Amino acid sequence: MADAGKKVDEEGGDHKMKISVVEKKDNISKFLIEDTNFSEMNLLRRTIMFEVPVIAIEDVYFTKNSSPLYDEIIAQRLGLIPLSTDLKTYNLPEVCKCKGKGCSACQVKLSVSISGPATVYAKDMKTTDSQIKPIYPNMIITKLGNGQELAFEAVAVLGKGSTHMKWSPALAYYINKPSVKIDQNKVKSKVKQIIDACPSNVFELKSGKLTINKDILLKNNLATEQARYVSEKFEGITFEEDETKFILTIESWGQLTSLEILKNATQIMKEQLSAVKI
Repeated sequence: MADAGKKVDEEGGDHKMKISVVEKKDNISKFLIEDTNFSEMNLLRRTIMFEVPVIAIEDVYFTKNSSPLYDEIIAQRLGLIPLSTDLKTYNLPEVCKCKGKGCSACQVKLSVSISGPATVYAKDMKTTDSQIKPIYPNMIITKLGNGQELAFEAVAVLGKGSTHMKWSPALAYYINKPSVKIDQNKVKSKVKQIIDACPSNVFELKSGKLTINKDILLKNNLATEQARYVSEKFEGITFEEDETKFILTIESWGQLTSLEILKNATQIMKEQLSAVKI
């Protein structure tokens, strides 16, 4: 496993959930979660998607809009533009000292004033905080023809996916940690057929023996399903799933890194569980 030595122990009740990095690639990361169960994994998945806050545009005030799109449509498009998020500087409006009235500690303002002909991109928005900006600057807001204008001021705040999906930081899903066992005596006459039956190259021939590429098996969900298929088709191949170990995939939209999302999610879980009294 890549970065296999990098581990994070997260307390969960009377035990610790062990987390190690399997793969980090762009905005998609995979983690091996050990010493846990389905209930805790589903809680972690839901916390990642619906409780970790990120910044998104909530209100838009138009002063000019003669573009082909109505105000409501542009406002919806703006709300779905992922913005870089600073959880150390900004507060949720409901817990801010201003009590949600709006201040520099809980909101950021972004503005645009453009005349056509032009294509209005996310990067054209000017922001009151240079650290809060569109993750994908070339996202198109609208196009303006001759004589058309667009001018607005938008207010972005922290929010949670449980309120609206524009505040969801990532897609999260998990599978049981797979493992494959090989009975060499039963497969020695079918090695080529087994390798050909799995295009993801989970099965390899090394030193005359059929072996498993564990790296591919853990990193590639399609490879996992192909290995399952091979085990059903060929005698001597056993596919198993560990019900206490899981491969968690986090596909970040870019506001936070996958590791930041995971760390925040586990912290939120601990706080929520510690508040439960039985």
